[in-house]
Amino acid sequence: MVSQAMMPAALIRAISHDPALGDIAPPTRKPGQVLIAVRAAALNPIDQWIASGQFYRGHPPLPYVPGCEGAGVVLESDGDLKPGTRVRFECPMLSTYGSLAPRTVVNADDAIPIPDAASDDLAASLGIAGMAGWLAVASCARLSPGERVVVLGATGIVGQVAVQAAHLLGAGRIIAVGRDRETLDRVRELGADVVVRLSGQDVAELADALQAAAGGPIDVVIDGLWGDPALAAMTAAGPRARVVNLGQSAAPTLALPSGMLRGKMLALLGYSNLLGSTAERREGFQTVLAHALRGDLVVERELFPLDQAAQAWRRQHHSPHRKLVIALPVDSPE
Repeated sequence: MVSQAMMPAALIRAISHDPALGDIAPPTRKPGQVLIAVRAAALNPIDQWIASGQFYRGHPPLPYVPGCEGAGVVLESDGDLKPGTRVRFECPMLSTYGSLAPRTVVNADDAIPIPDAASDDLAASLGIAGMAGWLAVASCARLSPGERVVVLGATGIVGQVAVQAAHLLGAGRIIAVGRDRETLDRVRELGADVVVRLSGQDVAELADALQAAAGGPIDVVIDGLWGDPALAAMTAAGPRARVVNLGQSAAPTLALPSGMLRGKMLALLGYSNLLGSTAERREGFQTVLAHALRGDLVVERELFPLDQAAQAWRRQHHSPHRKLVIALPVDSPE
């Protein structure tokens, strides 16, 4: 049982340090919030960005419990979510109480009921990454059946979901681009028609490889890399292609010639879950989860107990190509 006075948690005690197991007082629910018994917490790059002190909105007061999302069971609520309801949730940005603890509090709009068929770790894994991968393709790029799609950074979880989204939405040809050879083989199984491995090509060489792989005009680029790979994809893109950027794993900037943007009438779009409406994000999550429960969308994941949160955190730093999830014990009545 979790003590009423203190609870174990993974804590960030200093900026740029890994989380360490410690004790913190349980959170107190405020009006409009939901108190949740956490069952699974998924790690995300933004968790480490915040903990590094480089997030543009800062970080919570130290010490704090990291973790932006998870799945669990409602304990207290003053709204429609009754105690005992299983939910997928997102924690308030820069809250002291993230998801790497047995208890957290979230805003009622950020808790979504999940069906009995969905495991806690699956629901936690398909939140931030699932919504980004799906909505970038479906809502931002507005992919039409038959279009050619390039996914840059296809070996990450967001990229893997984007590949599967493009496949499910009827893309005519999907080109998956990434560095890890083994994961690229896996991405082919998830729906990519052809893969292009990043191996030090310059912009012109990569653009030629993408054009050859596409076999025709590239209509959509889903970009989780930016930098030279994004420039190569835009070089290879066809007229009026839509380019959706949702990450900068390769570089934070690029030198984009104005003539290329104008000459092809490219639509350069940015995507972030943070600015999506509650309704859009909820629908995106429910759609991805429904596909996963039917078996036509897959997210590989690896589970760690709470006392191994630091080990999982270090793994997350090195692009694990799967979702890392902290599993918390069922230790209180629901």
